[in-house]
Amino acid sequence: MSKPLILAFDCGTQSTRAMLFNEKGDIVGKCKVPFEPYFSEREGWAEQHADFYWEQFCKASKGLKEQHPDKWKDIKAVSVTTMRDNCVCLDENNKPLRPVILWLDRREASEIKVPALNKFIFKMVGMYEPMIKQAKVTPSNWIKEYEPEIWQKTKKYLMFSGYINYLLTGNMVDSIANMIGHIPFDYKKKEWMSPKSLTYFAFAIEREKLCDLVEPGTIIGNITKEASKETGIPEGLPVVAAGSDKGCETLGTGCIGDGCASLSFGTTATVQITTDKYVEPATFMPAYPAMIKGKYNPETQIFRGYWMVSWFKNEFAHKEAEKAKEQGIAPEQLLDNMIKDIPPGSDGLVLQPYWSPILKAPEARGAIVGFSDRHTRAHIYRAIIEGIGYGLIEGLKEMEKRAKYKIQCVTVSGGGSSSDMICQITADMFGVPVKRVQTYETSGLGAAMVGFVGIGVHKDIQEAIDKMVHYKDEFLPNEQNHKRYMMIYERIYKKMYKRVQPLYGELREINKLLEEDK
Repeated sequence: MSKPLILAFDCGTQSTRAMLFNEKGDIVGKCKVPFEPYFSEREGWAEQHADFYWEQFCKASKGLKEQHPDKWKDIKAVSVTTMRDNCVCLDENNKPLRPVILWLDRREASEIKVPALNKFIFKMVGMYEPMIKQAKVTPSNWIKEYEPEIWQKTKKYLMFSGYINYLLTGNMVDSIANMIGHIPFDYKKKEWMSPKSLTYFAFAIEREKLCDLVEPGTIIGNITKEASKETGIPEGLPVVAAGSDKGCETLGTGCIGDGCASLSFGTTATVQITTDKYVEPATFMPAYPAMIKGKYNPETQIFRGYWMVSWFKNEFAHKEAEKAKEQGIAPEQLLDNMIKDIPPGSDGLVLQPYWSPILKAPEARGAIVGFSDRHTRAHIYRAIIEGIGYGLIEGLKEMEKRAKYKIQCVTVSGGGSSSDMICQITADMFGVPVKRVQTYETSGLGAAMVGFVGIGVHKDIQEAIDKMVHYKDEFLPNEQNHKRYMMIYERIYKKMYKRVQPLYGELREINKLLEEDK
């Protein structure tokens, strides 16, 4: 007798994966379609055509069907998770008006109108400049200023996830767990923001342009005849609302309660916890809706995260990349071998991972201190891994304080989690066990779990976790190494930003002058 399957899609920045999951959490089929992440018409821009993403979606779906035609009849529902903070402008015929401005894009609006009272309040709490920065990097504000004719024609403004839902079902509905980005969403109430909200000015979008919202696990519609023709998915199958890639990762590692934190080692590195109450991870930073009704995911993010590993490979590891290609292995395997004999703390090299600025420090830049004549490229690579770890520890400690509980273990997801070396370094740095589940595809797994609950195969999320999440690896911390890391964290890392902050401000002013001279 055949077993039910969920067809889960993970639509990322650099690839789309179509996966078949069974009710035990096993992947029984997968098709990955890689692609160039974006095109750039100007320096700092990052865009991609919405229809291009749909083409890759269809290609992945049809590719999976060709690989596993015998399993296609066992699919009982579809669930989709996507990258965050990407929106689509649709015209009156629901066609894209312009390319998607991606989360990697660095363009800014030039002027933001701030109500006097809001300005006063934000200045009082020291958050005026960060809020203005957020408003300036909000894509809809840039479109309003520089492409007003596009904004005037925009009938609907959907998150990328909502656009995929529309193409699959014909319904403009999205999950509240996808509402992560520069949009007017009230994260505490889990609904669209009131125009009276203190922060509404930064993300002001007319309510009629926004879609309807539902809880994760809700059936938002069924595969249409047209979508079936384009994707190969059987017509009429239910589409179950899931959530963002990071939220699905947290669920896919079973990290839903006190004592656990979810680390994502992706292009953007994040640490999330799951709480019953709304707990801001930092002042004026929202906690996102979790994949479980009534719960939240406070999060700290290192914007360029494990992108820095790619940066290192491209800039400093040509030799290793070529050698790895000859051996038919990933360059990261050779890089891990390079750092295995380097002691914790990288022989005194400490990195601050602000290769992109953070909300509360918009002038911040990356920094490395402690160079000496004994340091090599391998030391820099290890310092990158450790620097990301320090940044995540800093965010986690603040969230622990605000949520009033202590982490006892962490789970890991994303590309970096496939490295035993990185997992062990993480265990040593955090001082708690690091757990890794049975699959690297934790975003897809989380989406599939919600799918099975949505159609009633599993009665609730806890049962889905019990049946579908299996910890296959555990990395225990070395107490001596942990003490060394904490000494560096307390005495060096925590002090770095304040010490160099004045220089960052000077650099920003100098760069402004240089730009004006061009």
